[in-house]
Amino acid sequence: MTGIAVSAWLAAGYGAVLVLVAYAIDRMARRAQTRLQEQRTPGFVYHEDHDAWLCPEDQWLWPRSFDPDNRVMRYRGSPSVCNSCPVKESCTSSADGREMRRMVDTWPASESARFHRGIACAVTVAAVAWPLASVLAEDGWAARGFLLGVSLALVVASLPLWAHLRRTPADPHGVLVQTVDQNLEVRTSDADALARRRTRYASDRKVVRDV
Repeated sequence: MTGIAVSAWLAAGYGAVLVLVAYAIDRMARRAQTRLQEQRTPGFVYHEDHDAWLCPEDQWLWPRSFDPDNRVMRYRGSPSVCNSCPVKESCTSSADGREMRRMVDTWPASESARFHRGIACAVTVAAVAWPLASVLAEDGWAARGFLLGVSLALVVASLPLWAHLRRTPADPHGVLVQTVDQNLEVRTSDADALARRRTRYASDRKVVRDV
């Protein structure tokens, strides 16, 4: 474009490249975390409705403890079941049962994800600052307006990284941890409450009288 120096184009291009680098950092960190989780849980399937893992031998691993420092929920299989499992040697060397871990925070709320997202956001700051600083070095109004417009566009392009990070803070209060017995007690209580509600219907009362 006429009136815009090569230096202005270079500053704009450098800022755009930095924004792309920021998104690449976030994407690679997300993929690395997903790949690491898959490597740690080969053949194991997490069932959210049970809050438990099902191993390849159709045995359940129930929640045992929560690590507040690393934001990790720990699950463990029954020692008696794991020690008699035919594939124990290839699964775990522990005599206390196989342990599984699950990050309780979704991306990017986990501490690791927030660290990498913070790096990506810092890169976007440099991406916007570069063309803004170049405005002072340009003499023509056309070049200055061009760099200001590029800076605004880079800010808009960077907002998803900042907004998502702000909307998903790490939970400082931890999570509720229940043992197997506590889970069974809660489910039994819910079933009893449902049965009591059902007896309010005329059809249910009729069945009770007939019996």
